[in-house]
Amino acid sequence: MPGRVQGKVAFITGAARSQGRSHAIRLAQEGADIIAIDIAGPVKSVTGYPPATEEDLAETVKEVEALDRRIVAHKADVRDSRALKQALDDGIAQLGKLDIVVANAGVFQISPALQLDDAGWQETIDINLTGVWHTARVALPHLIANNGGSIIMTSSLAGLKGLANCVHYNAAKHGVVGIMRTLANEFAQYSIRVNSVHPTSVNTIMVQNKQTWGLFDPGNPHPTRESAAAAFQSINALPIPWVEPVDISNAVLFLASDEARYITGVTLPVDAGAFIK
Repeated sequence: MPGRVQGKVAFITGAARSQGRSHAIRLAQEGADIIAIDIAGPVKSVTGYPPATEEDLAETVKEVEALDRRIVAHKADVRDSRALKQALDDGIAQLGKLDIVVANAGVFQISPALQLDDAGWQETIDINLTGVWHTARVALPHLIANNGGSIIMTSSLAGLKGLANCVHYNAAKHGVVGIMRTLANEFAQYSIRVNSVHPTSVNTIMVQNKQTWGLFDPGNPHPTRESAAAAFQSINALPIPWVEPVDISNAVLFLASDEARYITGVTLPVDAGAFIK
């Protein structure tokens, strides 16, 4: 029985680890070939957790190839639209076309509003918002040539409601919804669907680090994953502290597949009920 995205080609940013790797694997399991992009190297960042590495990106390649799917991987920064275009163009030259775009690359930093410096604001906006726009912009001509396709943008619970201590992240993730809705309208005539997914906390390095644990367990000088879990759970309606990357990947897969062929302009929460709480 063919997979749900059999024979399609997916372009995924931030694919070296965490949600991006999970998306690559899940789409490959259902028959897609992958163009994987990540910055994958030492970069100066305000996030407080280490960036993905070349070894991380190589592991994504290994896991996709183990599923007997093709993958083209490149190091590229979503802030650099020229490098992003070159990487995508090369991937399409090797794999033949483009059907699916997953604008997933992002960073997360905790900062009370009046403690946020210019560097923290700018990095988050540049990657989480401008990077999503760059990803869509370089991909859209290929999707038009392909007579349609699906773009899925990773927003957040913070793209639907204002969460304290991350004004820059909220601003960027709300902005992603604006990009998504505009492009869904503008490119529907080409049979291009554009949607966004909105996770609650996801069990990845962006959440599982001392800086984030400390925000959720502020009275503890040595916060841990375990000590912060109850506070994470308090955000969600369902009795869990966080969801797993594959939970987001399953939503991405649905939106990428023909099962969602008439779904566009939608903000899809995968949030354990956090938005309604």
